[in-house]
Amino acid sequence: MSSSENSLKDYLPILSMAGLILIVQVLALLLSTPMEVNDMQAFEDPTQVSNSIYYIVMILVFTLLVLVAIKKNMKWIISLLIYFAIVSTLYYVFFALFTLIPSFAGFENLASLLISTGLTVLLYKYPEWYVIDILGVCIAGGVSALLGISLSIIPVVVLLILLAVYDAISVYKTKHMITMAEGVMDLKLPLLFIIPKNSNYSFIKESFKEGEKREAFFMGLGDAVMPTLLVVSANVFLENGGFSYPVLGAMLGTLVGHVFLSILVMKGKPQAGLPFLNSGVILGFFAGVLLSGASIL
Repeated sequence: MSSSENSLKDYLPILSMAGLILIVQVLALLLSTPMEVNDMQAFEDPTQVSNSIYYIVMILVFTLLVLVAIKKNMKWIISLLIYFAIVSTLYYVFFALFTLIPSFAGFENLASLLISTGLTVLLYKYPEWYVIDILGVCIAGGVSALLGISLSIIPVVVLLILLAVYDAISVYKTKHMITMAEGVMDLKLPLLFIIPKNSNYSFIKESFKEGEKREAFFMGLGDAVMPTLLVVSANVFLENGGFSYPVLGAMLGTLVGHVFLSILVMKGKPQAGLPFLNSGVILGFFAGVLLSGASIL
């Protein structure tokens, strides 16, 4: 194999992950309008910075619950909570999509419930990597849209900064994020995106034994969701007459941050993704604001 072919193979996971992030952002933008029209906002007042603090507290509580469940060997609790979150999020995603289709008028609730339940059962019975990736895109897009329409620009920026700091501390200092990730990997839930290194890879057969070489690249769903919040928020809360430089800047900034993150990940060490991705989306967003002359207040 030529060196150019080797280089392409090395960089294919980076491009694939970037593609998944881009798909999540496009889906979130598509979902944001029907979700906003149907009053699916998580917070009554999207301008309150306290909403960001509340979200951080919820993350800390969930993290503590997961770590305790792992230590007590009670992973079924994690599975139960996450499956409930999956079916709920998928319901919101399909409900929002069906409201865009006139022929589904009056049947949005039933159709959304049946499809979301069916897909969750499929995931439980057959958690292969492509099933997880497809549902992961739907879930990440749905969560990003729901939170993006619920938080205006300033609360989102505050949240992204706090999450970047928390992610760095939890990966490099306390390392509890690595412990949590390793503890839930064998549950085979759509908490991450998976890019196989070869065509024969099966996530179902992955053993996750310590010291065993991984046959796939992994990226947490949060690494796609968090920067997308600003993309959606910019689209919803900034006035623009069509083409939006802040939205485009945020999307491009996310991809640039992803490239820098991937360069370090390719060296084989776990990295905190949000410091790179959140920095990229924030800088890209403000670059777009400067170009457009838009006001964020």
